[in-house]
Order: sequence, then structure tokens, then C-alpha cells
Amino acid sequence: MTSLDSFKCAKTLKVGSKTYAYYSLPTAEKNGLKGISRLPFSMKILLENLLRNEDGQTVTKEDIKAVAEWMKSKTSTHEFAFRPARVLMQDFTGVPAVVDLAAMRDAMETLGGDPKKINPLIPVDLVIDHSVNVNFFGNNKAFKLNVEEEYRQNQERYTFLKWAQRSFDNFRVVPPGTGICHQVNLEYLSRVVWTKKDKVTIGKKEATMEVAYPDTLVGTDSHTTMVNGVAVLGWGVGGIEAEAAMLGQPLSMTLPEVIGFKLNGKLKEGLTATDLVLTVTQMLRARGVVGKFVEFFGPGLQHLSVADRATLANMAPEYGATCGFSPVDDDAIQYLKDTGRPNDVVKLAAAYAKAQGMYRTARTPDPVFTDVLTLDLASVQPSLSGPKRPQDRITLAEVPAGFTKAMEKEYNKADQLKKRVPVEGRKHDLGNGDVVIAAITSCTNTSNPSVMIGAGLLARNAAKRGLKAKPWVKTSLAPGSQVVAEYLAKAGLQKDLDKVGFNLVGFGCTTCIGNSGPLPEEISEAINKNDLVSAAVLSGNRNFEGRVNADVRANYLASPPLVVAYALAGSMYVDLAKDPLGTDQKGKPVYLKDIWPTNKEIAKFVAKNVTKKIFAAKYKDVFKGDANWRKIAVQGGLTYKWDDRSTYVQNPPYFEDMKRTQTKIDDIVDARVLGLFLDSITTDHISPAGSIKEASPAGEYLRDHQVRPKDFNQYGTRRGNHQVMMRGTFGNIRIKNQMVPGVEGGFTLHYPDKTKMTIYDAAMKYKAEKVPLVVFAGKEYGTGSSRDWAAKGSVLLGIRAVITQSFERIHRSNLVGMGVMPLNFEEGTSWQSLGLKGDEKVTIRGLEGDLKPRQKLTAEITMGDGSVKKVPLVCRIDTLDELEYFRSGGILQYVLRHLAA
Repeated sequence: MTSLDSFKCAKTLKVGSKTYAYYSLPTAEKNGLKGISRLPFSMKILLENLLRNEDGQTVTKEDIKAVAEWMKSKTSTHEFAFRPARVLMQDFTGVPAVVDLAAMRDAMETLGGDPKKINPLIPVDLVIDHSVNVNFFGNNKAFKLNVEEEYRQNQERYTFLKWAQRSFDNFRVVPPGTGICHQVNLEYLSRVVWTKKDKVTIGKKEATMEVAYPDTLVGTDSHTTMVNGVAVLGWGVGGIEAEAAMLGQPLSMTLPEVIGFKLNGKLKEGLTATDLVLTVTQMLRARGVVGKFVEFFGPGLQHLSVADRATLANMAPEYGATCGFSPVDDDAIQYLKDTGRPNDVVKLAAAYAKAQGMYRTARTPDPVFTDVLTLDLASVQPSLSGPKRPQDRITLAEVPAGFTKAMEKEYNKADQLKKRVPVEGRKHDLGNGDVVIAAITSCTNTSNPSVMIGAGLLARNAAKRGLKAKPWVKTSLAPGSQVVAEYLAKAGLQKDLDKVGFNLVGFGCTTCIGNSGPLPEEISEAINKNDLVSAAVLSGNRNFEGRVNADVRANYLASPPLVVAYALAGSMYVDLAKDPLGTDQKGKPVYLKDIWPTNKEIAKFVAKNVTKKIFAAKYKDVFKGDANWRKIAVQGGLTYKWDDRSTYVQNPPYFEDMKRTQTKIDDIVDARVLGLFLDSITTDHISPAGSIKEASPAGEYLRDHQVRPKDFNQYGTRRGNHQVMMRGTFGNIRIKNQMVPGVEGGFTLHYPDKTKMTIYDAAMKYKAEKVPLVVFAGKEYGTGSSRDWAAKGSVLLGIRAVITQSFERIHRSNLVGMGVMPLNFEEGTSWQSLGLKGDEKVTIRGLEGDLKPRQKLTAEITMGDGSVKKVPLVCRIDTLDELEYFRSGGILQYVLRHLAA
């Protein structure tokens, strides 16, 4: 597509022997976009996207001018269309997205269209990283056994993905055992500057040539933001939005506020990037940055490696921002070299960034931001976050008191602080506060050599003193890429990690997403029989309740070295700042300070062992896979050969009875309430990702299909089967529906008979009665991972609207994308202030008529006593594009109708 180029900024850039076309920001500034050189770097990328894609329809001259206008107020409500260069997926969210594409091909045939039109139009990479489970641990056979179990349980899914790789253009699959998608993205897939052949008019001459532009992406995982650390702008979206982007639809968004985060000084000796990011997360959550960009700047950046910046960027969903961006500088270019990127990629990245005014140096003037927060790096202290939210930071010294407070306030066990019980068949007891899981896991930290080497050196020092993990701790090491395992082995540190219990268990996202595997039976039994509050310490980014393991109620985020330390200590009551971790061979106490490695020692090991050669070797045949992957046979052609017997992959019902022309949306009349929820209901609560319980609707479905409980696998791996996932919606073991006070788990009351039943069973009963449903909740509804199933499950249960005090960005968008109406109370109103109990009927009119984005609507709520309350609501369909998706019944239906036209 040739840009209209209203600001006459198309130019050529010669790099080495190659010449590229590009859309010059400095030239656009001279030609009318005054002041844009002082835009935040992340906003410059958005502006370039508009200049390059100006077509007079989806992108207009006014859209481009609105970016320059942003400089006056540093905020805007202007809506624009963003076209990412590529899409990144992991298999939990990727499989259902590809299932939808396969289903769209079938639907296209049914509508009389060409199924070949259902095909990614931009590059898509899917990394299989979410399916490995820590079933085996604590010995050198664990990795091999976990891989075998992974392939045994996921053969149907992997067969489907191999078919997709062969059937769809522009679609690549990184096989299991390679690493976590975000780390593979950072270390290999990203280029900083992307290129493709396109038509371009320079002066009066039109030509087809290689066009250079910033590497941008959206991903079906909220932690896609990690790659912001190497100056690639990207963020998480729902699988539904990602599918639309794949099919050529621009993403509709409003010009964001950009919060500058100024870093001064330098971290003190012994401090880690994890300590820093937990501090930053707490600060930004307190500031409130949901829906905003965050951009790091200031002299402190020069003391943070790209890996440190990636750690900061990874946690953007935890502090609530759309991104956590760091600009191109010398360190970013050196990182591209160090990780084995081709020379032409490295040279283009540097030359392009400099030509565009996107290259940061010590002399670069600070950009203009909406607001600025400042942190002196020297003020950061050793930290953890817990017991259930990433922003709940406590210093290392405060951990025992913090856990005690949680026991009193959170778990109502003030009289059982030191309760301990015997463990059957073992020579030790177990008590409240004992650490039963210590996991070095997730992309956040395993992408960072300094903390991984630090953990290895701490393990070495501990092993020398005769320390090892307490016998009740399930330990695991799941690096984010094979590169990590290679440099730990090269440095000789893996042997030391093995000695203290941290054997390699797999490459992938394990404990952080609930793939922690079962605890040993006798440990699990002691916890559940005695109602103990056990703890997990993990080097991840999420610690929501019910996420890590069904037996573990308190979860703490920490750096990899501290994960090792807590495995040695074995309890949250141990004050690592002053209490001994244990005793050495001579009976002398060993303190954390005795075995903590110095910064200089860590840097020396990193320099010697983390080499370009390792990156080149490990990513040489990244799409080839191991022998297990290569021997998977594939069936099917242009359309997928669905197997009705499969419990993993099924053709979803979204397109059943769909017509070529859209039908009108009915008003919501006399809807029943399916749930009343409080604040901070996460997508983990709505759509679980952990193990499937036998005594659950999903478990009953699998048993009815002759699946043995030991082969239930987990919700995440069965996301390609809507029958399992809709039964798991609102099925989290820790969710609390206030319609059934005092009860944990997915239960509700069916009205008018007041029968208590599972949310799934009640929804199906209402569906049979042709009764629509609504859900009420408090603030921050839908925080957490960008799970499309939290929205898909909602619509399949028959939920027409979700009414809250506030939404998380991605989940709100996902609800619209599935045709579910998101609504907000006006400020100061909540379902509690209205006195709702769950026995009400709700009517919302105005959906059939001339609905507008953010329109004021009214809910007529008929109370249990027959009285009626009229409650003002704000429609959270935010843009005109979203309105079109909603009117079509969802974004997939919208795209399908347009492609079939």
C-alpha cells in the first residue's frame, strides 16, 4: 500500500550497500508537524506507523496531525488505527486463536466464500512454551521425564499446530522445549527495525522497494511488553484482537498518555533487577497507569543492561501500563550484536534510529511527557511481593511480619501462626508459612543473565557450606531459553544448582502460570487435612491466589537468588536479613550475607560465559524441534479435519447459523444475575489455567469422555476445546461469588428457586429457560493475563453484559470482541451501594438503536421486593471500530463477513 504521504516525508536511507525507503520524522516536522522531535520515543513509533499507513480512510491526515497536537496537552481522546508489523503467540492463547482461524475457514466455505482468504496477512510466530508441567523435579531425570509427559498429553494439540504451520501462510511455530515466547522474542525474533517490500512514492517517482520501519507487535500474552526493553514497541492483546490483526484489521486505540519514569543513580551492591521492578511496580500502581504508556529515561538507564530493562518492561501488565518502553541506544545495539543478530539487521537498526531521531544518547533532551515519576536507583531495597498481588511489595526484612499480618487479616488464623503437624511417612513436620514451592521460572527473570548467574553462584556458595533445600520444598529450574541452560552449564553452575535441589525441569512457562505440577502426596495431604497456609516463592511476575498451585495460598515474587535462599530457609517466618538459613558441616550458622555473590563476581561470570556463540548455536535450527516434534504426522489440507472424539481441539460454535449480513442486537431484558464479585477479579479467577479438578463441571465432562483423572492435564492445554473451557469459566477454586457468601469456588444461586449450583450448571439452566445473564463486579475487573477465554467463556455461558466500577484494558476489549457489553457504574456507585443481592432482574435498553461509544445508558433493576431502581451506566465500547465489532456479534464475525463479501 502506497501512503498518501501528506507531509512529503518519504525518503531513502542507504545502509552499507543497501538502500531502503522510510518515512522521515524530521522531514515531517519540517513539513508541518511542529515539535514532534520532543515526542516520547514510543509516540514517535506510533506517528511513523500513521505516516506510513496513511490511506485517507483508516488513517487520515487529521490522525497524523493529532499526534503533533498531543504535544500541547500531553493527552488526547483521538482514536486512530495502529498496524503492528507482526504478531506473537504462545500456545495457551495461540491454540484457540488458530482454532478460530480453522473454524473461520469452515464458516467461509459455508457462506460460499473462499477459505484461502482466511490466512495471516502479517508474520505470526507461535512459541509452544506453556504446556510443560513440573511433574518431576529434584533429580537429573526430571527434564527428560517432563518432556515425555508433555508430548504424551499434548499430542492432539501439537498435531493441530503442525497442520496450521503447514496450512497457513506467514505462520511459524517454535516447537516445545525451546523457551518462553517473550524470551525467544527478545533473544531471537525481534529486529528493532523491520522491513518489507512495498510500493512507495518518493518525490514524484513511484517504486517497489524495501521499506524500513520500527519493529512493532502485539501478542496474545500480556507480557509481550518484555521486548520493550530492546526498543521494540509491543503489548498484549486478546487472542480475538490478535486474530483480527493477523487478518489485516488495524487495531483501534486512542492516543495514550505517556508517563515518563526517570531513573537516577545506580543500584547498590547486592541489589537485583527484580528488586528494582517490584519497586517500580508498586510506584506505578499507586500512580495509576492503566491504559497509559510508560517510558523510562534519565541517567540511570545507562547503568541498566538491556536484560534489566526487559525485566522492567515485562512487568508492565503488573503495574497496569500498556507498555514499559526504553529507547534505542548503544546498549540496545550492542545487545543485538551479542545475541547473534545478522550484521545487516544491526546496522539498519542503528542507522534508522539515528535518522529518525529515535536514538537516545546522554546528550538527548528529555522528551515531553504527560507526567513524570522519579526514582533514585540507590534507594531500592531487597524486596519480595506477596502474598497475592505483584504490587504488594515488602522489603526482605519485613517478610516475617508481612506474612504474620496476612495470617491474621487475610487467612483469619491469628491463633495458628506457629501451627505444625507431622507428615505421614516422612521424618519432618510441616507448618503454616512453610515454603513448599521454590521455583526459578518465567520470562521476567530468566532472561536476565545477572540474576541467573547470581542464583547459580549463591547455590555454589551454599553447597560449599553443606546447605540444600528443606525436604518439604518442591524446587525447580525452568529457564526461558536453552541459552540460559547452556551458559549455566558452561560456567559449571548447573552442578551447584543441582546440589541444592534446583535441577532443570524444562524450558517454558511453568510455575508462574500454574504449571507447578502436584506437590508430593503426603505434603498435599498434610496441608489440606490441617488447613495449613503454605507458601510458594517464585521468580515470576504473577502471584494471584489460586494461580500457582491449588495447595498453596500465599505466593511471593522474588529474584532467582532469593528463590534459592528461601528454599534453603524453608519458611516465610525466617528473616533472611538477620536469621541463619541453616548450619554448615561444623554446626556454624550460615547467613544470607555469607553466601550472596558480589556484583563484580556476577559480572565476571556473565562476561566469560554468556557469549554470542551460544545464542547463534541455540537458535540456529529454532523451528526444527526435537525428535518428538519431527515425528508428529499431520493430516488435513486447506481446512482442518476435526475429530469429534478429541478432548483438546473442537470446532467452536461462534459461527453457527451465521448469515452474510449482520442481524440487529437485541436489548437486554429481564436478565438474571450470575455473579456478584468484589474488586480485582483477575482473568485467572474468570478463566482458570491450573489443574482441572475431578469434582468440577470440566472434570465431569472429561470423565464422561473416558479421560482418566491423571490425564486431565490443565485448563491451559485444553483451550482448544470450548466444552472444557466454558465449564471452567468462573470455576477458580478461590473465586468468591458474593451471592453465596462464605463459599469459595464457582458457585451461584439460580433464581427464582434459590438453588445453589455451579455457575456453569446455573448458566445452562438459564440458557434452557432463555433467560439472559449479567455479572456485577467492583474495580479492576479482568486484571492479569490477556486470556481470551475469560471473554469467550462469558459469552458461551450466556452473559450479555458485565457491569463494574472499572475494567482492565485488555479484558474490556476482549468482551467487546466477543459481543459482550462492558458497562461501568458512574463514580461513587457500586453494586454494594445499590444493595444488590443477586435476586434482581436487570433490563438495559438502547442496544438496538443508535448506540455510540461511551454512551450513557440506564439499567432498570427490579429488586427482589418488586421495587425498581434506575441506575446510570457508561457504555465501555470506546471506539467506532469496537462498536462495529459489537454490532456484528463479535470481531471474528465482523472480519468473516467482510472477507466473504
